[in-house]
Amino acid sequence: MQSNQHKIKKGLDILIPGVATKTVTELSPEGDYAVRPPDYVGVTPRLLVSEGDTVDAGTPLFEDKNNEGIPFVSPVSGTVKAIVRGEKRALLAVVIARSNEKCNVTSAVVDSDALSLRQKLITSGLWTRLRQRPFGIVPRKDSQPKAVFVTTFDSSPLPVDIEFILQDRKEDFQRGIDVLHAITGHVYLSLEKKDRPSFLSETVNAEIHYFEGPHPAGLPGTHISCISPINKGETVWTVGAQDVAIIGHLFRTGEYLPERTIAICGPCVDQSQYLRVIEGAQVNKITDGHLVAEKSQTGHLRIICGDVLSGTAVTNDDYLCAGCDKVCVIPEGDYYDFMGWLRPNFKKYSFSRTFLSGIMGLMDSSKKHNPKIHNYDFDTGRHGSHRPLFVTGEFEKLVPLDIYPMQLIKACIVGDIELMENLGIYEVEPEDLALCEFADTSKTEIQAIIREGLEKIRKEG
Repeated sequence: MQSNQHKIKKGLDILIPGVATKTVTELSPEGDYAVRPPDYVGVTPRLLVSEGDTVDAGTPLFEDKNNEGIPFVSPVSGTVKAIVRGEKRALLAVVIARSNEKCNVTSAVVDSDALSLRQKLITSGLWTRLRQRPFGIVPRKDSQPKAVFVTTFDSSPLPVDIEFILQDRKEDFQRGIDVLHAITGHVYLSLEKKDRPSFLSETVNAEIHYFEGPHPAGLPGTHISCISPINKGETVWTVGAQDVAIIGHLFRTGEYLPERTIAICGPCVDQSQYLRVIEGAQVNKITDGHLVAEKSQTGHLRIICGDVLSGTAVTNDDYLCAGCDKVCVIPEGDYYDFMGWLRPNFKKYSFSRTFLSGIMGLMDSSKKHNPKIHNYDFDTGRHGSHRPLFVTGEFEKLVPLDIYPMQLIKACIVGDIELMENLGIYEVEPEDLALCEFADTSKTEIQAIIREGLEKIRKEG
């Protein structure tokens, strides 16, 4: 019988100062909001509105041409302010200017019939919260996964406390789990192993598993690998814990309410905290008055929607990405590093122990291959240029999945589909190899390579 206790031994915890304190500030809902097709893998949007149209929260804005009948809906009521297009007229965003009048699309609360629940999830626009593995896409409306995985803790740098975020949404979260269980038949709920009790452990209609260990212990890919690995021809769904609560609120009250509690955190934030916002809000609504440019040598900061390893770099004029739980702010590394790695570097981090900081006790190496990082000033500098892909053996220390990461990366580079399949491409998303990109001596864009490999298989399949 399979144990529900999992101890992850491979990985790396990166301790960056500026974790959000447990205080929540309610932000004013005024302003512009956007829904961005590029946030969704493989979506070719068909626009359903025009500039100047009046919409309610929950009104369809566009749908996927390749997945007919799946609407992407407005997070607020208001007026379509702009249709933003890029190269070759690709749709980049639909911007909504929120009105003062709150108008939400509501629907009747349905029973537990799986077909009715599925149809309501689709028409409400909340079907787009689901992600199908392999490929990380929005599932087709007639797809049936072998299970759905819900993760309730964050192990990435500057982690958010999801249990704290959900403490006032227990009823919604449980209702969301009930809905997913009715639709799929099997829900796996991943919790962090702690000494203190958690209300999440009382969740019913879900098989609960506990994880401990370094990052990526909190990633869905790690949980899937440990509990029920994906074989060729199989699919699973993943969904964020806050998205489960949003789904539960819809089915409990009939109201579409896309509110999230996100963390603004990092060493360049004056007061790291949690903010309650409506999805798709403009980034400057989150960052205004909180940034400390003096923490950067050049005064330049990088704002990241998501975690610092696999998130998306944004500007103050951009909008929150779909599913965003935190906004991290760290210094840009756009400065000249005198003598680079030739200096002793007592406070510069190196996974390969190149610098004296790895020898002089600034690194706690009580656990092999799991160094805790202390007293380091992290920025976006790569400390070197792109170079040939060296085989160092470091990747294998960072990836707890049952794959050969270096060989898989090389297979993706050459585009050998059969070799990618044999090496476990269906088990990974780019975020699962983000630590490899962080530690890579060759400065290779590993996550982009993995995404290209997945897209090659998806399109040719």
